[in-house]
Amino acid sequence: MTNKPEPTKTIKTRRMKASDLPAVEACQHAAYPNMPSESLSDARKFKMQLAKFPNGQFVAECDGKIVGYSASLIVQLDEDSPWYSYDEITGVGTFSTHNPGGDTLYGADIAVHPDFRGQGVAAKLYVKRKSLLMRLNLRRMVAGGRIPGYAAHAKRMTADEYVEAVVRGELKDMALSAHLKAGYQVRSVQYAYLRDAASMNYATYLELLNPSFDSAKRAVAAAPIHRTFRKVRICAAQYQLRPIKDWNELERQVHFFAETANEYHCHFLLLPELFTVQLFSSFPRDMESRQAVLKVAEFYDEYKRMFVKLANEFNLYIIGGSTPAIIDGELRNTAHLFTPSGEIHTQDKLHITPVERHYYGCLPGDAIRVFDTPMGRIGIVVCYDVEFPELVRLIALNGVEVLFVPFATDERKSYFRVRHCAQARAVENVMYVVLAGCVGNLPQVRSFLVNYGQAAVCTPCDVAFPKDGILAEADPNTETVVVAELDLGGLVQQRTLGSVRPMQDRRSDLYELTSKHPVEIVRVQ
Repeated sequence: MTNKPEPTKTIKTRRMKASDLPAVEACQHAAYPNMPSESLSDARKFKMQLAKFPNGQFVAECDGKIVGYSASLIVQLDEDSPWYSYDEITGVGTFSTHNPGGDTLYGADIAVHPDFRGQGVAAKLYVKRKSLLMRLNLRRMVAGGRIPGYAAHAKRMTADEYVEAVVRGELKDMALSAHLKAGYQVRSVQYAYLRDAASMNYATYLELLNPSFDSAKRAVAAAPIHRTFRKVRICAAQYQLRPIKDWNELERQVHFFAETANEYHCHFLLLPELFTVQLFSSFPRDMESRQAVLKVAEFYDEYKRMFVKLANEFNLYIIGGSTPAIIDGELRNTAHLFTPSGEIHTQDKLHITPVERHYYGCLPGDAIRVFDTPMGRIGIVVCYDVEFPELVRLIALNGVEVLFVPFATDERKSYFRVRHCAQARAVENVMYVVLAGCVGNLPQVRSFLVNYGQAAVCTPCDVAFPKDGILAEADPNTETVVVAELDLGGLVQQRTLGSVRPMQDRRSDLYELTSKHPVEIVRVQ
């Protein structure tokens, strides 16, 4: 057991220096052992924060050891919409939103090493912050405060009720009680400020006014940070499998869809599952199914080359459907994300159908990935995968706003099995789900004779969305595209303001969902 230091030891506070950053990062990890890595600052972000506003970063030390720190920046908030997520107000932790002409000191973080809690460390850091607030003649200090004790009470009370109980002194919360002691007042309780399981993803919007603020002495020279207005346009390809003679013909057909997505000013293009089996029609008719799939896998390098070129040429993020690929010596059905900058990311199909396993010899992958793109956080699940709600909920809990589902189904009932499950995932996770599939026939190919498909964009079912939960859909079984504009900013608001709130109302005291392999957050350029 670690022995806590004697309370007589002197705690000193001072401005942070560049040489402190490794120790500050270590202190952060000790203070937040259960926070996901994407919710923490890394060495690069700490360096950017210090460079942006060196006067606003403080450390507490005891006998030369960093035992606590605080980070802050100056902002000018939009009074019509004062609530922001952590990423919005901090520029995703880089402090690019720091505005010396603003009137509000935003407390981005304050943390104390567990071995030094109860020694007045946080109080000393707050003294530094308040001194800065008055010295710079700022109007107020605000923060988004965690409520890590809420999960234990979620069964009996809402987040608002829990916060009110802490404010009244009936309950104690490690973070909120400290904020109240420092003089903050709770202005509201909000959802999705930061990914924080202990707080059930809730946070308090805290404010501490500067009693000596003199507005006449401070000319506010900057415009406020307006709530991020985020829309993305997607194109889902309804791809016809027609007989072809070689790879070049397939590539010309794919180029048509990329060109079409570009013509409609789209950010994302989605192609169907296993559309590359169109190459079956160029193989001998008597070739066995497993041999044919392995033959398609030999075109893997050509597949990647084609999409890297198209993503760059048309400045698109392309979910290149899926294709057979030999990975780690196994045949996988693998989806790919291609970026305009030339990156290639993959997501294996995780649930293999009996047909794929028996006729093709496909094996499932193991990695669950979420892709953090500049346009928004997305997920990819391949066809059958969408029929497993546990998988999609794990992805949703990692902040996914748009789920892309490439599929290939042979007849109407198979299609609607995928379609109805996709609609359910959109409702229960408050996300957009985009579907793209193959259509047409390959009569000379025994293992891929017929296809039934209808590209669609599913939405949650609530007042702010279309009445039937379908934003857009194609006519079935014709070669075409679906183009739709997704309002990601509105989606975030609906997760908080919706008629029902399935993400917030989960009963973590009654059941839990855990992944045996950590969900990978992939940063995409």
